[in-house]
Amino acid sequence: MVVNADDFGFTRDVNEGIVHCHRQGILTATTLMANGDAFEHAIQLARETPTLDVGCHLVLVGGCSLLSAQRFPESVSELVRSLASGKVKPYEELRAQVERILDANIKPLHLDTHKHTHLLPSVLEAVGRISQNYKIPWVRRPFDLPPAGDVSLQRRIVGNLIEFFRKRRFDLTLKRYHCRSTEHFSGFSLTGYLNTARLQFLIEHLPAGTTELMVHPAFLGPELVGARTRLKRSRLVELEALTDPKVREAVDTQGVTLSGYRDI
Repeated sequence: MVVNADDFGFTRDVNEGIVHCHRQGILTATTLMANGDAFEHAIQLARETPTLDVGCHLVLVGGCSLLSAQRFPESVSELVRSLASGKVKPYEELRAQVERILDANIKPLHLDTHKHTHLLPSVLEAVGRISQNYKIPWVRRPFDLPPAGDVSLQRRIVGNLIEFFRKRRFDLTLKRYHCRSTEHFSGFSLTGYLNTARLQFLIEHLPAGTTELMVHPAFLGPELVGARTRLKRSRLVELEALTDPKVREAVDTQGVTLSGYRDI
């Protein structure tokens, strides 16, 4: 299982929470926002923590473009309109983000996108090209395992609809660009709801094979409190779950191997 934290570089309290969960808990990997306000702080922490597997968290929603300094759309629906009108050119925008990470001497092996925007066909094409051109082989395949525990019916339905409509086309695109992905993924329906009990349940019911678990831990500091995100208190709950001795015990009891992408 790759336990992969999104949003490295978002704020300093997010960065510190991610590194804490790696050093004191089960977190093995993270993906870095090249346009994040705390990008330089994240780079410093990454250099101090060489065992943390750092990839690219590609952003087309929220935050500013590295090419124009203009703000990206604030929602996925606004992004769809901007893509259709040509206002956002995904390959050029995402390439600039990857190159900023490479320029910081980070050698990423995995890619994912903020708000899962690579479920959109034009963004997926851009991510596939980047994977191929920059030799970054692993791409998140965000089709959820059955939800862990008492997740709301609405989130179950949304996750199932995403899988039904996107999965085949998504897989064909990854295959065309020779991208790799884990066999299973979990985290979409758990975003904002992951706690110790649900994490234990997930670990106890993991299927055979490789699984990516997407998480969003952080300390609840002033930068996160003031940031544009709905995930605030829930990030601290995730941090506590990822470092809970009961979760580590479940990993050991179930014989789960924790891994970064570089080790698969």
